[in-house]
Amino acid sequence: MLAERNLPVICLGRTPVAISSTVSWRCFDFETALQDVPVVRGETLIHTAGIWLLPRWLDSFHGKGLRRLVAFSSTSRFTKQSSVSAEERELAHRLALAENATIESCQRLGIKWTILRPTLIYGGLHGDRNVEEIARVIRRFRMFPILGAAKGLRQPVNAKDLAMACLQVLAVPRTCDKAYNLSGGETLAYSEMVRRIFGVLGYPPMLLPVPIRVFRAAVWIARHHPRFRHLTAGMAVRMQEDLVFDHHDASVDFGYQPAPFDPTYLVRPR
Repeated sequence: MLAERNLPVICLGRTPVAISSTVSWRCFDFETALQDVPVVRGETLIHTAGIWLLPRWLDSFHGKGLRRLVAFSSTSRFTKQSSVSAEERELAHRLALAENATIESCQRLGIKWTILRPTLIYGGLHGDRNVEEIARVIRRFRMFPILGAAKGLRQPVNAKDLAMACLQVLAVPRTCDKAYNLSGGETLAYSEMVRRIFGVLGYPPMLLPVPIRVFRAAVWIARHHPRFRHLTAGMAVRMQEDLVFDHHDASVDFGYQPAPFDPTYLVRPR
């Protein structure tokens, strides 16, 4: 979207991605402390990696001209505080600490900041660990395991809407020094979300209720595979919980208008 607006863009990351002739690439790993920020200058940083990686680099970026920051956190900061999974509780704690550290550093350096906290993200350019994981299970087994009735409410948010939110935020000064929860444009039960995915894939919905002890055993086994190390028993328990957030402030302040849940990207070329 930035390239379409003919804005000069420099991407920082570990793996080069061909995006546009107007977008350049610099190899940079936020997790590696013994390195320097690439020789670039820019007034604005959009940080989409884990927010806990950001605070220690802000002084360096400020020295390269940074004056405006948009950083992604997550509503997991709130939803995982009381998780049955110690790993998820640690994530919630880490997100909270990172947000506070980012804000403190920005205030010290005079950087204008905005923190965005999305709900369940889907439709990313290179896949996601939510909707696409569900689709992968459905394609392979023609069924999907759920805990109980899986009536917990969800608000899936499309990655494109989050990208647009970044552009909208940067165009509106009153978004400076604020944090926003960004939910999707539709609220639906977890089970209904899964049924929508079945429909898009062309399979009749087959949801299989599974006891929590079976879920925990399955997660323990799956985590031995690198692709599924992010799975936790807490994911199953949350199928019954409402994870709903109001994005009213974002709509009022910068015109945020997310679309309803649309998983059709699963069956069309990217």
